[in-house]
Amino acid sequence: MPGPLLTPGEAIALAAGKVGSDDVETSWSDAGVIPGDPDWAGGHIFKDVRTVEVAATATATFQAACKVGGGHGYYAADWLWHIRGWMDRLVGGPGLRRKRRSSSQLGYGDALDFWRVTEIRENERLRLRAEMKLPGEAQLEFEVKPALDMTNKCMLVQTARFRPSGLLGLAYWYAVLPLHGYVFRGMLGGIRREAEKQGRIKSP
Repeated sequence: MPGPLLTPGEAIALAAGKVGSDDVETSWSDAGVIPGDPDWAGGHIFKDVRTVEVAATATATFQAACKVGGGHGYYAADWLWHIRGWMDRLVGGPGLRRKRRSSSQLGYGDALDFWRVTEIRENERLRLRAEMKLPGEAQLEFEVKPALDMTNKCMLVQTARFRPSGLLGLAYWYAVLPLHGYVFRGMLGGIRREAEKQGRIKSP
């Protein structure tokens, strides 16, 4: 690197002088991803996005999404979720043993099997962060949107996100990718059926 070479004492004195004159350009605490940064700032984020039209209100659809996990199950392929929970416990994770605080209600910070509620907006959005042992970071989000020109109908958007950590994380994503169509499509369909069923029950 071009430039004058400094002794350790000179480098420390120069750094201390910048601190004293409030002329610090960067700090070690600045490292890391900042909310709002693009995906490439902290590594690529893989997404699996699925959408379904629900013949029910946003309230009924959101309530159906909030029932996911715990004793209620995941609406589809529960045996795969139980295998994943068993594997997680083998490596020191929580697995599915934490269940949930309430059978139908969720709040910010609630534990839900090996998930944690990190965002909840009534009748709009539910976001879960995975606390299972993973070679990366995973989220599962449900978003309810109004359907255009439709009464008592809405759109349910399900998004799974994964930020891999190294080659092991990439291998993990592609290894489970073939199961997504079965697991996530089944979950989305199950939430739709539950919301529509509750809507029929409450109709006069």
